[in-house]
Amino acid sequence: MTDIPYRSALIVGTGPGISSSLVRALSAAGLKVAASARGIGKLEALGQETGAALFAADATDPKSVEQLFEQAEAVIGVPEVVVYNASGRARGPIVDLDPEEVRRAIEVSAFGGFLVTQQAARRLLPLGRGAILLTGATASVKGFAQSSAFAIGKFGLRGLAQSAARELAPAGIHVAHFVIDGGVRSAVRPDPVDRPDSTLDPDAIAQSYLAVLAQHRSAWTWEVELRPWVENF
Repeated sequence: MTDIPYRSALIVGTGPGISSSLVRALSAAGLKVAASARGIGKLEALGQETGAALFAADATDPKSVEQLFEQAEAVIGVPEVVVYNASGRARGPIVDLDPEEVRRAIEVSAFGGFLVTQQAARRLLPLGRGAILLTGATASVKGFAQSSAFAIGKFGLRGLAQSAARELAPAGIHVAHFVIDGGVRSAVRPDPVDRPDSTLDPDAIAQSYLAVLAQHRSAWTWEVELRPWVENF
């Protein structure tokens, strides 16, 4: 049994961290889950473990995103929960950055989020229900030196989330933005022995997403900030 009032979920931009934890958590909650990435070879073990359907897609290509939703719908039904977890980075001093690399980073972080939100909204509006969750970062709210492209993309995604929430919430669609303010724990980024829980546990992050999905419409969260105790506000 689950308190989540949705039956199916599509996660776009699936990798080994937050999104894989979401696939496991949503599957365990009883939802039919589909996951996508540009290359799905890395997701085969996750698909076998959870039973999630896997699809290859380029989140920056309108036709590819439209096809992804059509393919997912054929397998799991209309995705009632859609999560956008992709992001692009181009690191370095502003004077040295390759403009095409910056363009690509912004396309992945922000334009891809728009394309996915658009396709989700087209399917959820006729239902009058559903949820669109967008994964942001510290860069969604403050820029850092040599990280301008990431900040542009994540600021854009946050703006999309705010606009989409105000437009779609009256129609019964819950849009929420998640500020992941800190490093995410992984095999290559474990917690130091002397600083336990100084990185964000991806399974704990996933549980926060599920908690938002279970909220009553009269008290929806539109933005969540998740940070370990070592991060400054």
